[in-house]
Amino acid sequence: MSLHIPGLYIASSPERGRGVFTAEPVATGDVIEICPVIILPPEDMDRIHASRLHDYYFLWGPERDRPAIAPGYGSLYNHSEQPNAEFELDFEEEVITIVCLHPISPGEEITIHYQPDQDVEEGLWFEPQ
Repeated sequence: MSLHIPGLYIASSPERGRGVFTAEPVATGDVIEICPVIILPPEDMDRIHASRLHDYYFLWGPERDRPAIAPGYGSLYNHSEQPNAEFELDFEEEVITIVCLHPISPGEEITIHYQPDQDVEEGLWFEPQ
């Protein structure tokens, strides 16, 4: 199951490559997208790091020790230090839900903070903008 609000689209994001944008206003608390995940075994982590998938996977599970890919737009949301959305991992249903943190205007990029604890930058593989 994949579900997303109308008006989501992929476009060029300055200094970030591609990103997810909205053509419609999004209100605080709105579910932007529910993405199913493809969960891979931990031993695939080295292969992911050696491939183009490196920038598109989530760490999955209570121990965050399994790689997962989120089809739909899920793996294309860019990181921000001041995100306008957040992600929620549902291990039982095997989905990632993207939720709006504050109003997002048409044409605005939807961004998330890649760390579940936004005060921790450990584990980021790039210099945050």
